[in-house]
Amino acid sequence: MSAALGTLPFLATLWLVVVLGARILEESGAKIAAALKGEPRHPSVASGRTIRIRMQASPPRRARTQWRAAA
Repeated sequence: MSAALGTLPFLATLWLVVVLGARILEESGAKIAAALKGEPRHPSVASGRTIRIRMQASPPRRARTQWRAAA
């Protein structure tokens, strides 16, 4: 009798996991498939403007004498 009572919560939990997993996959399935293929989800629209980002290199940092001795 206890095996039957233990099976019901297990099956209910399994059903809930499957239903929630299907709902999540339905919402984000296209994103996941596009990511696995290596493609953007929506094709980018060329606006005609180019954005350039400049990164300034920071000057090299000198190690302190105490740190050199520890190395």
